[in-house]
Amino acid sequence: MGKNIHVTHRKEEKKWAVIGEGDKRASGRYDTQHEAIKAGQPLAKKNKSELVIHDRENKIRDKDSYGNDPNPPQDKKH
Repeated sequence: MGKNIHVTHRKEEKKWAVIGEGDKRASGRYDTQHEAIKAGQPLAKKNKSELVIHDRENKIRDKDSYGNDPNPPQDKKH
């Protein structure tokens, strides 16, 4: 499993950034969170890692796993 990809808000730039965990620079900056998520998904899939989505205060609001998740969610539709 590779490094996680984060979608964070850059208040000073009023942009959303896609950045790999531990990286110093963002791989891209976007006007909307939706655009940043769409750009981050292929990176997380390639890394077989998680896409960690932060809110405007940069608190984690959601995670999407594209790796070999040791605790996959249980299907509760039955």
